[in-house]
Amino acid sequence: MNFLSHYYFDSTNTNAYQVVGSLLPDLVKNATKNHNIYPEKLDQNLFNNQNHSYILQGWKKHLLVDKFFHSSDFFTHHQHQLKLQLTPILLSSPIKPFFLAHIGLELLLDSLLIAENKIDVEQLYLQLNQVDEFELISFLEIAQLKDNDTFLNFYHFFKNEKYLETYAHTDKISYALKRICMRIWETPMNHNQEIQLTQILNAYKIKLSQDFIFIFETIAAKLIT
Repeated sequence: MNFLSHYYFDSTNTNAYQVVGSLLPDLVKNATKNHNIYPEKLDQNLFNNQNHSYILQGWKKHLLVDKFFHSSDFFTHHQHQLKLQLTPILLSSPIKPFFLAHIGLELLLDSLLIAENKIDVEQLYLQLNQVDEFELISFLEIAQLKDNDTFLNFYHFFKNEKYLETYAHTDKISYALKRICMRIWETPMNHNQEIQLTQILNAYKIKLSQDFIFIFETIAAKLIT
């Protein structure tokens, strides 16, 4: 799941450190693509203050949500269906259809959460700004992140630009997907392919809107149990 989908499970949580923890695996992945950290595997006593513990709780929750989501019939079905629709427009592109379908589905869920007023994106940013960056960086240092400066630059950009708010618009999702693909392929798609991508995503978003909340309710129930 993507940022806003993870936030759904903490949308009523007033603990800003747990909230940032639930987004942190994706923040780290986006900021420092070649540096992976696994704080959940370290001695938990290393995280010896309360805010570190809250961040770690959020981190573990993120991993659990992704586990439930990626093993669900919902994900398997919709990734496959979206892949079938995307394949014809990617014949001349280096992009793997299953890759685009995977990320596209996750961004569509983010978009639907905004469209259906299931989350307050502005509240998310307010909570992130309540987090003491010293506490966050000291957590990442314990977790052995190798490039804290690069992470902080991305984190500041993430908070200041508030680009998650743009996910309400399908063309912005297409643009985000193109930018993600450009990290891997120099010229992932042309303008016409981007237009076709937006059309497919628009249609699929309408289809998903009928029952998308089911997967969130299912995962929420599993988190409780």
